[in-house]
Amino acid sequence: MSIPFWKPLRGLSRHPPENGSTESAKKDEAAHLENVGETPEEFEAHHEYFSRYPNNWSKIRYHIREPAAELLGTMVLILFGTGVDCQVVLGSNPAVAPTPKGDYLSLNFGWACGAALGVWVSGGVSGGHINPIVTLSLAVFRDFPWYKVPTFMFAQLIGALVAALIVFGNYFHAIDIFEGGKGIRTTPGTASLFSVYSLAYLPSANCFFDEFIGSMILVLVVFAITDKRNGPPAPGMVPLVIFILILGIGAAFGMQTGYAVNPARDLGPRIMTAMVGYGRAVFNFRSQFWIWCPILGSFCGGLVGGGLYDALIFLGDESWMNRPNKAARQHFAHARSAERQRPPAGFPQDEDVV
Repeated sequence: MSIPFWKPLRGLSRHPPENGSTESAKKDEAAHLENVGETPEEFEAHHEYFSRYPNNWSKIRYHIREPAAELLGTMVLILFGTGVDCQVVLGSNPAVAPTPKGDYLSLNFGWACGAALGVWVSGGVSGGHINPIVTLSLAVFRDFPWYKVPTFMFAQLIGALVAALIVFGNYFHAIDIFEGGKGIRTTPGTASLFSVYSLAYLPSANCFFDEFIGSMILVLVVFAITDKRNGPPAPGMVPLVIFILILGIGAAFGMQTGYAVNPARDLGPRIMTAMVGYGRAVFNFRSQFWIWCPILGSFCGGLVGGGLYDALIFLGDESWMNRPNKAARQHFAHARSAERQRPPAGFPQDEDVV
């Protein structure tokens, strides 16, 4: 009986024994690799096979890999972001550090580094959303599966909460000194090291608008750099673009509300602060500021940014804005799945490029 090629017996020669005896066959079956009539390379090529689940944990990991990547990516974002907040603000107190440890630009760089590295950690696995407004915008405009949206958002929230807890555990002695005593916690005070709080002079409508603008820019640029027909960055360069994007948003729109532009980035650390002694004040600030500014303002701005890009620029059939209407469907029409890439700036354009 022949052995199927997909179920080889290791150590069994493919060449029958010369004398045809059972004893010789058994010797050949137990023979060392060099005695089976194949080189090591040939044996590996003929008999190696792939197993998706080499052990029990690998099977579990296969099902949680994408949300786990979002959790870790968001955790990296918040570790760098809240970490730089704590170091710069707390380090300005001479009782905490002998010399100041940064300024407002340091904060922008820290958050930009966190965003870039968070995307780098998760980008190849889950797409590197690390932000609920990006996840929702991709589901609305780019056919991202809706069933993944809740798990991605939950993973992002947990990653932000865990990271904020880690940073608080690292800096709580400095927070005690900065606040003037052990266990003293004020809101906004040091609570603003972890979540966003608006400046006192800013009207509520302007708070919403400030977050709206930053989130709109964020999703607009994210859609642009993922558009294959609009000069996307080279492979591996997306984190660099995200670094520039977050640095720019912080430098231009970070003063008034702290530029959350990410509901998980605000809500996760806010829950953490309520757990470690800041209490309900973190949610009651300015009549539930946390709902209508960093959450609703961010979601609304992100959806508008994605809608603007698709309405004015995007040509792919991933977006519902490019789907054929009823009349076009009756003629079996559909959107072009690919457009000819425009040449880089400075190169002559062919006459037939449309």
